[in-house]
Amino acid sequence: MVKTTDITLGTIARDLKKSPSDALVVGVGQGADGPVLLRNPLSAKTAESLSASLSILGITGAADQVHRLPGLPETGAGVLVLAGVGKVADDAPLSEEALRRAAGSAVRQLAGLDSVTLALPTASLADVAAVAEGATLGSYSYTEHRSSKDGLKDPVGKVRIYTEFDGSAVQPVLDRALLVGRAVNATRTLVNQPPSHLYPESFADAAKELAKGLPVKVTVWDEKRLEKEGFGGILGVGKGSSRQPRLVKVEYAPAKATKKIALVGKGITFDTGGISIKPALGMGDMKSDMAGAAVVLNTVLAVAGLGLPAKVTAWLCIAENMPSGAAQRPADVLTVYGGKTVEVLNTDAEGRLVMADGIVAASLEQPDAIIDVATLTGAQLIALGNRTAGVMGSDSLTAALKSAADRAGELVWPMPLPEELRASLDSQVADIANIGERHGGMMTAAVFLREFVGKDNEGKQIPWAHVDIAGPSFNNGSAYGYTPKQGTGCTVRTLLAYVEDVLATA
Repeated sequence: MVKTTDITLGTIARDLKKSPSDALVVGVGQGADGPVLLRNPLSAKTAESLSASLSILGITGAADQVHRLPGLPETGAGVLVLAGVGKVADDAPLSEEALRRAAGSAVRQLAGLDSVTLALPTASLADVAAVAEGATLGSYSYTEHRSSKDGLKDPVGKVRIYTEFDGSAVQPVLDRALLVGRAVNATRTLVNQPPSHLYPESFADAAKELAKGLPVKVTVWDEKRLEKEGFGGILGVGKGSSRQPRLVKVEYAPAKATKKIALVGKGITFDTGGISIKPALGMGDMKSDMAGAAVVLNTVLAVAGLGLPAKVTAWLCIAENMPSGAAQRPADVLTVYGGKTVEVLNTDAEGRLVMADGIVAASLEQPDAIIDVATLTGAQLIALGNRTAGVMGSDSLTAALKSAADRAGELVWPMPLPEELRASLDSQVADIANIGERHGGMMTAAVFLREFVGKDNEGKQIPWAHVDIAGPSFNNGSAYGYTPKQGTGCTVRTLLAYVEDVLATA
């Protein structure tokens, strides 16, 4: 069973005492002259007294700072919580992302409580949406394989948002936040699954389970069908494992669709590097090498859940990359779906091989755009760090994804595709080699993928973008904001925002 969000969301507009909760959360910002208590439902006298005490209490308003105080009779809550939102200016409203992070951080750090009221300043419905989304993202936990929950705290189960907006106007906002939270948290859970439990066949089963009740069609290629139809990239990577590969197509095709978008996701359920084996240190993190496939799966399910008028298809390219007597070798040549041949110079550059099959398959349906998402290269971390994804491809599409990511509160940065990198992928024996120029390796990998993007009816390359999430998909550090340790679920919100943006401009 793939865990999704169990939190319930509601609103409260006036008397806090009539709807008591375990904790009331109000915001504190970092002002130019010290901490600033943000707009809140406390009485003027209480707010004035509290403001005067912030510095004495050691409260700065820094992002992620959560300070608990005894509850006040007027709040109807057992605990008063002061949550930092980061830097604020007198003449500038809080950004939606600042609200999202403050809400998520508070809910995450208040685990163990059943109910929380969030009284962060919401000047618009978009602000309410950000607070609600932060709450759903911050309520995540992963305890599936614990034999005992001793010492563990259950996530907050009920959140109410203090707002003056009418309930009928707010409800669609809350519904969307819950759906987004479920999609992101399901992605996190898939990434967090140990490779003993998540492998190609069980991943395909999980996709079918998550799709139940939604108007989507799930098609699974097993190893026999993959071989019959010539998916040589997925088969080549998966041949070293006793757990055979899969290709999963998840299609949402509403009758009145006005746009047609294809999403391709890398689904390496565990990556040893194959014969070109990785060092042991950190190899356990390679359970997350299927994050791209989890992202595109849950994006399609979220689009279907919202009933958006766009045909969106996810292609999950799933294999386990293992060394064995049956594994592919460096210098082998495989034939990707569609006929192009690839010389495998390094079996640890396997993600691009499975993605090539998926991109070709997606191209044959001639969508308006193809977006692939993959934990593709260590070079992405070197270039952009642990929290920022790299996006490459058609200029119009990368710009649109950057805009969508900004709106969603996620970090992406466009990178170029220098033409000189293509020559480094030349092979002496095949159409292309799977590795090339080491420096700028993130971009070289994207140049490789571009070779498999098909053409539209006019003979032009289908608009395409590649998103490398090697760093931001998995958090090895401390939890922060609404982001937990390990699987982060990044990029689901960006892709969903992109689909909404495309439809808004259609």
